Amino acid sequence: MAYSYNMGAREIREGLAAQEFSAREIAQANFEHIAKADEAVHAYLELTEDMAYEAADRIDAAVADGTFSSMGPLAGVPVAFKDNMNLEGTHTTCSSKMLENYVSPYTATCVARCIEAGSIPLGKLNMDEFAFGSSTETSAFGSTKNPWDLERVPGGSSGGSAASVAAGMACMTLGSDTGGSIRQPASFCGIVGVKPTYGMVSRYGVVAFGSSLDQVGPFTRSVEDAAYAMQALCGHDPLDCTSQHIEADFVGALTQGVEGMRVGVVPGFMNAPGLTPEVKEKVAEAAAKLETAGAQIVEVDLPHADAAISAYYVLGPCEAFSNLARFDSVRYGYCEPGLKDLGSQYEESRANGFGMEAKRRIMLGSYLLSAGVYEKYYYPAQQVRRLITQDYERAYEQCDVILAPTSPRTAFKFGEIGDPVEMHLSDIFTVSINIAGNGGMNVPCGLGKDTGLPVGVQLICPQFKDVNMFRAAAALEAAYGVAPIAPAFQAGE
Repeated sequence: MAYSYNMGAREIREGLAAQEFSAREIAQANFEHIAKADEAVHAYLELTEDMAYEAADRIDAAVADGTFSSMGPLAGVPVAFKDNMNLEGTHTTCSSKMLENYVSPYTATCVARCIEAGSIPLGKLNMDEFAFGSSTETSAFGSTKNPWDLERVPGGSSGGSAASVAAGMACMTLGSDTGGSIRQPASFCGIVGVKPTYGMVSRYGVVAFGSSLDQVGPFTRSVEDAAYAMQALCGHDPLDCTSQHIEADFVGALTQGVEGMRVGVVPGFMNAPGLTPEVKEKVAEAAAKLETAGAQIVEVDLPHADAAISAYYVLGPCEAFSNLARFDSVRYGYCEPGLKDLGSQYEESRANGFGMEAKRRIMLGSYLLSAGVYEKYYYPAQQVRRLITQDYERAYEQCDVILAPTSPRTAFKFGEIGDPVEMHLSDIFTVSINIAGNGGMNVPCGLGKDTGLPVGVQLICPQFKDVNMFRAAAALEAAYGVAPIAPAFQAGE
């Protein structure tokens, strides 16, 4: 059997072990497909062909000498990385002019673990600048397009990561999620996207947006592939003091079923303003399918969830303001030429190096942390954070996992949403999970009856019980099937 770019991780590994194709053929086929497909999608900012072929040659050598079976769970899997993740020798731009020429001197732990697990690194992927956005329209290097409809956004900020998987340009990608930036684009692009519990995956080497909110996770087309990815990514990292000593059998969870599992549904989410009928219908349909599979559906309350957006847009900009202070044109970053004093160099370099959304969040964070304002906004936002966390803790006394919408709507067209506040509401169902530190994942459940575009549902788990949502996700995938590559990018098109 010849290699095809619609294969999953298990099929790739089995094909390599049987010597039906080589790892070098996998790399070549993917780069050929990227060359054709990415002209339309613009998911990649940089390709790492030399690294990919070096990795492929190591895999083929292991097959030849009989040691392939000892390679990691991602052996031979083509993987790409969001461009806020350092990979030594590549540019890590965060899709910003500020870091356009920055070359990574080291590799992020999440990237290193993927490569150590045997993956084939394809390149770096487009994103909203510094992860500020929900549509990948704020990238300094041009927008990424949704493979299901090139006139629509892929979501954000990890739009390049989602679009590349949806178009078959990678089997698996990594993204980061601060308020929904994995789950929302996964929903828009019709694929699986996992935001693990905070602390499950190391953040070392990932350019920070909100340090208490950020978490790295995988995009895949199947729940099984996501489980393999999590198996490789999770674990304590001495370089990240927030990472935890957690071991979990994600692959084993896929066969446990949902018999007896309690699945919570939040009435407040189902009746939220802006939730479109086709998305609401899909969530209800998914609940019915889980019930048919043996789960018990229960109603749970999250009384402070409606305050999550307000709290997030205080906490996020404050942490972003602090994290982006390092980009001062002296230590690294864009430096405006021809200026005579240090103050002017700071001001002009940051004014011209950052895009509008980055400057908006820096200014907001600066204001919110200023004297006399901090006590009015930042401290109450932290109090709301605690209330939201307690809400989830109480809800999980009644259920094992929560089922909710991922996004209130399907993918919107470029330029359709110009109001920043309206754009922020794209994350209305996702931000509370980051605030509380729980795990969440998007599971595709077919196409909406009104728009004909992908719709996803969100599974939310208690902290460090991410296997719960993988059990439910596997049951949903059994009902809906593995997510397809977008029709225009399928093999032979």
